[in-house]
Amino acid sequence: MSTERQPASRSLPERPDLRHLKNQAKDLLRGGGADSLSDAQFQLAREYGFSSWPSLKAHVESLRERGQLKQAIDENDLQRVRDMMSANPDLHSADLGYNNSGPLTWAAECRGVPASPERLAIARWMIENGSDVHQGGEGPLMRAALFDERIPMMELLIEHGANVNALWDGRYPIICAPCETLQPGALRWLLQHGADPNAFSTEYGNCLQMLVCTYSRNPEGKHGCLEVFAEEGYALPETAPMAIHRGRIDLLEECLSREPAILQRRFSEAEIYPPELGIQPREGLHCAPLSGVTLLHMAIEYHESEIAEWLIDQGADVNAPSTIDADGFGGHTPLFHTTVTLGPKTDSMATLLLRSGADPHARATFRKQLYMTGNPETEKMVEYHNVTAVEFARQFQEPRFVNEAAIAAIEEHGGN
Repeated sequence: MSTERQPASRSLPERPDLRHLKNQAKDLLRGGGADSLSDAQFQLAREYGFSSWPSLKAHVESLRERGQLKQAIDENDLQRVRDMMSANPDLHSADLGYNNSGPLTWAAECRGVPASPERLAIARWMIENGSDVHQGGEGPLMRAALFDERIPMMELLIEHGANVNALWDGRYPIICAPCETLQPGALRWLLQHGADPNAFSTEYGNCLQMLVCTYSRNPEGKHGCLEVFAEEGYALPETAPMAIHRGRIDLLEECLSREPAILQRRFSEAEIYPPELGIQPREGLHCAPLSGVTLLHMAIEYHESEIAEWLIDQGADVNAPSTIDADGFGGHTPLFHTTVTLGPKTDSMATLLLRSGADPHARATFRKQLYMTGNPETEKMVEYHNVTAVEFARQFQEPRFVNEAAIAAIEEHGGN
């Protein structure tokens, strides 16, 4: 399926069209840039990084065929998948699916839907007719393990030799997948089938690090995953921030009885992301700063609505500012965690705070650095001077995290 590539001076579109490329070659010839059509096609192929026009043509045709196969998988069209892959067995190893790890990975991923009988039939046929369950460094199992609904796909892959203790891409333990996406069912299933709970990724750390620090915002899933580890005998810190991570109001009640002023306390980053779990400084992923903040800041950041309501009922200050550091940065209130968020883009948390007396005009000066966005420009340290929660969002360095629903709720409340 591969074609010889050369250094390229221009890039092909995502879905190149051979007729359009032929017209480009004709334009080059008409413009006097080539002596013949074959010369124009050769020049064009070299510009796109191919050694010849036939190489470029074969590449474009293979992309079209891969696209058709992906569509057949998406439509659960087993007959079409069988016809295409039987006619061209090279498709079993085509650059398709997550990280180009193959059609079986794409089939196993299910793209946000449960592993239906039709999709399982496609995956089973692929495996029995030439697809490697280990392709892409155990890519099929890693992608299946991202969601509880794909457990039947995981069972099929294990049945055919997939390894629950493999390192996807040589660096990412399979068991980290449900910890990243907060899927307790898949996590428990992997452990029941022999996955090592102490598996370690040199890039992301251990499973508990992933659970506590992940970008995912799925409170029920996070609670469930942490309880899986508690059931496995792992000692989790008996602190109020960990009680929030676990969704345990009963544990918060115990903390409050031991320390009546705990609702007014400001918690450090190390208290929210405990180093005893192996967490290093700045590994916790969030949008508004989460250091020197109250428990209510943390509950809003993690979209823990029930806990946030409980904290407010117990007397938590909805306008509590975060700690001002030695450089004069800080002072943001819980409302700032609603306008820019990794969680659902709804107005529920902003409405809760506003209904409870949050000041939409509260201002703060703070700084924020993002991590793991994949864009160096958005990962630079940014300072926000004397901004409201809405102004913070309007200036935020990564627009996809801005919560327009919360902004609208604040503006309707008279904020700006």
